[in-house]
Amino acid sequence: MDLKAYLQRIGHDAPVAADIATLRALIGAHAASIPFENLDPLLGEPVELTPEAVERKLVHAHRGGYCFEQNLLLAEALRAVGFEVSGLIARVLWKRAEDAITPQTHMLLRVEVGAESWLVDVGFGSQTLTGALRLRAGIEQPTPLEPYRLMMVDGDWRMQTLLRGEWRSLYRFDLRRVRPVDYIVANYFVSTWAESSFVSNLTVSRATSERRIGLHNRELSVRRAGGEPERTLLHGSAQIRHVLEREFMLHLPDHPRLDAALDALPQ
Repeated sequence: MDLKAYLQRIGHDAPVAADIATLRALIGAHAASIPFENLDPLLGEPVELTPEAVERKLVHAHRGGYCFEQNLLLAEALRAVGFEVSGLIARVLWKRAEDAITPQTHMLLRVEVGAESWLVDVGFGSQTLTGALRLRAGIEQPTPLEPYRLMMVDGDWRMQTLLRGEWRSLYRFDLRRVRPVDYIVANYFVSTWAESSFVSNLTVSRATSERRIGLHNRELSVRRAGGEPERTLLHGSAQIRHVLEREFMLHLPDHPRLDAALDALPQ
């Protein structure tokens, strides 16, 4: 892991140590600098999960990625700093019924700081965590943006966020350590399955301490903490390219089908 290059990529120039202050600082800088994006699945390109491939894409090529890439990169960086990190996997409930049975397709991290466990997740798109949560059930926990909480329901943990006065579940998970091969299988499923939203839709997001910026296909949204989103409809690949480069700070891939894919996005 080229830790120096990673820290430069996220704009973190302060000293680092395996403590909660560093953990929070790296999460906030990562979420603000490396956007969630699914351009590779949209273009029919494979998503590689080796540490070398993830670092090459997200750090050196100034691209973004989705949960597996984002959290794998952060995990490698945290380990290089000296944190103890383990990977978990979750069933997504966002915009689904609370009792929905969904596959395990989302990666998150458990980080040990001293004698306490924390949950970290820089890869959940429009609701990516911009802070770290104590692994404790039933307490509201502030982040730089929305409050979050963890609940225990039928033996599973649930990650929830408070939006417009309502607690909404993002996903459910348990604390079993996940092997890398499980991420490879889940990654292949979400990046190639014909009915996966990542294959047929563009989803890009970036979160700072003050606002969330999101792009779903042609709709750009900007939502400040506690406010309603401001929405703008984009027209054509040139305008979408401009937003991807300016608002999301992406270096776009030199792909022969990129413009055609952007022009074909549904409204």
